[in-house]
Amino acid sequence: MKNILIIDDDIYIGDMLEESLSKEGYGVLRAYSGTEALYVLGESKPDLVLLDLMLPGLKGEDVLMHIKGIPVIVVSAKADIDNKVDLLLGGAVDYVTKPFDTKELLARISAHLRSAAYNSNTSILKYDDITLDAESREVSVGGINVKLTRTEYAILKLLMQNPAQVITKSLLLERISGETPDCTDNSLKMHISNLRGKLRKVSGKNYIEAVWGIGFKMQNENVGL
Repeated sequence: MKNILIIDDDIYIGDMLEESLSKEGYGVLRAYSGTEALYVLGESKPDLVLLDLMLPGLKGEDVLMHIKGIPVIVVSAKADIDNKVDLLLGGAVDYVTKPFDTKELLARISAHLRSAAYNSNTSILKYDDITLDAESREVSVGGINVKLTRTEYAILKLLMQNPAQVITKSLLLERISGETPDCTDNSLKMHISNLRGKLRKVSGKNYIEAVWGIGFKMQNENVGL
């Protein structure tokens, strides 16, 4: 059974969501404030989180920063586009504006749970002609092995796991910090430049795109040099 954590101080909405999710066969956890949410997350690891932003105490945006390795769908009355973009870049997998259609939300939940299950079950990541084997930690381009440093490998793995998402510099540093404590804000640009150069040397293509003022992502269309 997949468990979903609802973080929302609106009892009516929370009860409605819990009833709908229970009917679909999900287990449901509840938290009514940001502080309580952190306590629940410390005691259990749900498969997905539904997060409201306007919470008493700790704000939803602050709670999001503490959630690692769990897909988060923001469910909020805030409809500002910049706010949505910031949250999606900050780690949320989706943003649903209140009021919402319950059937659509359930469909989004199902899709993100399938995606999370796929990412956790496969050790092989592919993007264009790059293949990354998470078990052997080997990377190849067009069948040719490419030797990467520990930091370069961690950066490429995170970008390939989220190929359509712009990863902010701060989030990138945070996510790879466990594997690469030597990577800092000052050295990140150098590591990515070296990584891009090694990949480009094999195929003549650019795979990693710098998004000015934000961060990095896998490039949609490779450009030959």
